Amino acid sequence: MKTIAIDFETANEQRGSACSVGLAWIEDDRVVRVEERLIRPKTMRFSSFNIAIHGIRPEHVEDAGEFPEVMDEFADDFRGATMIAHNAAFDFSVWRSCLDLYRQDYPDLSYLCSVKMAQKVWPHLGSHKLNILAGHLGLTFAHHNAAEDAAICAEAAIAIARSLRVPQVSDVPTAIGMRAGRLFANGYDPCTCRKK
Repeated sequence: MKTIAIDFETANEQRGSACSVGLAWIEDDRVVRVEERLIRPKTMRFSSFNIAIHGIRPEHVEDAGEFPEVMDEFADDFRGATMIAHNAAFDFSVWRSCLDLYRQDYPDLSYLCSVKMAQKVWPHLGSHKLNILAGHLGLTFAHHNAAEDAAICAEAAIAIARSLRVPQVSDVPTAIGMRAGRLFANGYDPCTCRKK
């Protein structure tokens, strides 16, 4: 089972404006690879609000590939993978919006939300933001750097699986009453959790 954490940063308020993607691969309960790629948005409009969050400016991405080229590099990795994102509703809406913008088919994969997982497993934490989880796990990172966010998302998912005593991250949904989200050729299903 391939498990990969993913994080997008966007250039502006439009979900189809991805300007960076971070990926972290999980194997045998550890992060074995972390990658980041800058992405040149189709429209090069960067909002000052988004720049203030992630520090990526138009000049940083002018020589980067556009979304299809960047994501194609990882197409084989995504095929049949279980993906994880921290607030998956956001990251997967970015992914879908970018695919829609370029009129590309959705990949066939399932995905989990590490925010929903953390809320179920660590309800005592006042917040389940990535920086709070990192502090809870004793990890430091550069927040809003896509690669570092993906790596912390992966580490949190591994810690959640350990605390539930399940063999791997892909077993977490069964343990907490979560239904994995899915992307497929004609659409998507959201990641959901059963209410108590």
